[in-house]
Amino acid sequence: MANSFTCNIVSAEESIFSGTIEMVVAAGKMGDLGILPGHAPLLTELQPGPVRVIHDGGKEENFFVSGGFMEVQPDVVTILADAATRASDLNEAAAEEARKEALKAFNEKSTELDYTRAAAELAEAVAQLRTIQQLRKKAGKG
Repeated sequence: MANSFTCNIVSAEESIFSGTIEMVVAAGKMGDLGILPGHAPLLTELQPGPVRVIHDGGKEENFFVSGGFMEVQPDVVTILADAATRASDLNEAAAEEARKEALKAFNEKSTELDYTRAAAELAEAVAQLRTIQQLRKKAGKG
């Protein structure tokens, strides 16, 4: 048990994942963060992107979060996401369409609010596509 800890991934709507794992990797504001058992306590903001959960025995599960926070305690890591989904449930065509629409809105901005919203939507769509591409690479290796 010393080589594992509990991880909870929770969105505003529901609990997406709860279980005992060996490692979690998430997209922090300053780059990817890998958390192993015994990590120092930490509270950090997450940016839109993939979350990799490595279970006991090496099995990997992937999720997408649209942002939020990660709290690391001695035996528990909690990811509080604005929105979260299993990466396998992401729709590549919808994410690509969202990226195109956000890019169009970004280029046609009429107010500062439109610019901010378009930038956030673009970042989320690109992060979803990044998550899908990472899954595709992993599937090609195995």
